[in-house]
Amino acid sequence: MEEDTLVVHEIFASIQGESSFAGLPCGFVRLTGCDLRCVWCDTPQAFFAGRRMARSDVLAALLALGTPLVEVTGGEPLLQPGALSLMRELCDAGRTVLLETSGARDISAVDARVHRIVDLKPPGSGESHRVLWSNVERLTKRDEVKFVLLDRADYEWMRDVIARHALARRAGAIIASCVFGKLQPDALARWILDDCVPVRLGLPLHKYVWGSDAKGV
Repeated sequence: MEEDTLVVHEIFASIQGESSFAGLPCGFVRLTGCDLRCVWCDTPQAFFAGRRMARSDVLAALLALGTPLVEVTGGEPLLQPGALSLMRELCDAGRTVLLETSGARDISAVDARVHRIVDLKPPGSGESHRVLWSNVERLTKRDEVKFVLLDRADYEWMRDVIARHALARRAGAIIASCVFGKLQPDALARWILDDCVPVRLGLPLHKYVWGSDAKGV
């Protein structure tokens, strides 16, 4: 039963904002529920609100958006068993599929065709103790690692993690992003340049386009 249904917060089309696919039209399904509580979370409304849908209806709704690129996000999508089947079906339908996951859940069961975007939580999130470090061993060049940084301390943590775990060798891309409205992008850019850190500066493009408080984008 759980694999045949999903609790969905929203399904929508937008511009991909926070990966190496940024700027591309993308269909999104945001699944309900998260077992982390990052202090700067911008989607707390997805913790509980949602409706249970047949997985086949979710698949149909995403395909109907007509975007070649689709992202499964949350909340934390890997909390729902049906998410694995949904991603496999989206791949079978010829879509390029992205998974946005917190880094606290095992990614090994995700279809190998999916681009797994694994968010490693720095100390400023309040959830760095929840990082499942064994996921680092599972990364491939199809995958991406994302760090959302609150301050200089978070940046230094990221810099050390990248070096210690040889992330540039393991992942296809490393994205360094700012907590919107807290850490200024020009400061982060300067730190990256000063230290020659092998990352891509990522800005939450959708927030610059529609504003920080817009929903369904």
